[in-house]
Amino acid sequence: MIVVTGGAGFIGSNLVKALNERGRTDVLVVDDLSDGTKFINLADLTLGDYMDKDEFLARVKAHMRGELNQLPPIEAIFHEGACSDTTEWDGKFMLENNFTYSKELLHFCEQEGIPFLYASSAATYGGSEVFVESPEHEKPLNVYGYSKLLFDQYVRSLEGKLTTQVAGFRYFNVYGPREQHKGKMASVAFHNHTQVRAGDNLRLFGAYDGYEAGMQSRDFVYVGDVVKVNLWFLDNPQARGIYNLGTGRAEPFKAIGEAVIDYYGKGKIDYIDFPDELKGRYQSYTRADISRLREVGYDEEFRTVAQGVREYLEWLNA
Repeated sequence: MIVVTGGAGFIGSNLVKALNERGRTDVLVVDDLSDGTKFINLADLTLGDYMDKDEFLARVKAHMRGELNQLPPIEAIFHEGACSDTTEWDGKFMLENNFTYSKELLHFCEQEGIPFLYASSAATYGGSEVFVESPEHEKPLNVYGYSKLLFDQYVRSLEGKLTTQVAGFRYFNVYGPREQHKGKMASVAFHNHTQVRAGDNLRLFGAYDGYEAGMQSRDFVYVGDVVKVNLWFLDNPQARGIYNLGTGRAEPFKAIGEAVIDYYGKGKIDYIDFPDELKGRYQSYTRADISRLREVGYDEEFRTVAQGVREYLEWLNA
């Protein structure tokens, strides 16, 4: 059985879909469905089982204490479960969800010889202008980014001691199908789509941080490409370590708005004042250095914003 934590979430549910397409239906989805609207991400998928996050963690701990038969045999764990709200400032909650939970699963996988493929984040770089997987470039701007960095540091501290495959992926700005439940944290592409469909103008941030209106730029990566990388690592257990997962390109937010307008053939962009609460806590520019990913052997191309947004809008309108 393959476990996907956060399996009802954005990236997790896309992973489950891709596993289904490979013929794998023996997938254990672990999540917290207190937000019942997330069920829609699972409705068209085939699961081997579902387990609440708290129950799963309790069974993992019991198994590690020697109480066997708590869990079915596990082939690999994709750990996508986390609080990903970059505006959440409850540090206790964030560290319990993103750090302590991850440590428990890491030690379980090491004990049982299970590959552990986990979600890190480009938020670990924060205020840096260099996006290379190296400590001197890691400067998180919020507690979410810090929680992800703390776990990456923990994994690094065990380097040379781990006997099973452990790989972390620093996701840059992921967008695509099955993110509608994320609300304000959904991608700009999703928000621009809903604005046009409602007959409104698209809204993007105005000039800030030395960038003209709409020209703050990020490495926007389509969720289908993110899933491909995850599955490549599953197929290549010799590949280990922490890797940037982006396209290697920085494209402006304006390019997303223009792609949405081009698709629908209507709409225009309104630029709004940059919010005071984000000043000093916002990455105006990101571009993944994907040299390490290429060096380990991953050679697939990544969609551009124009390609990915069009594919996403076709899915939203299907």
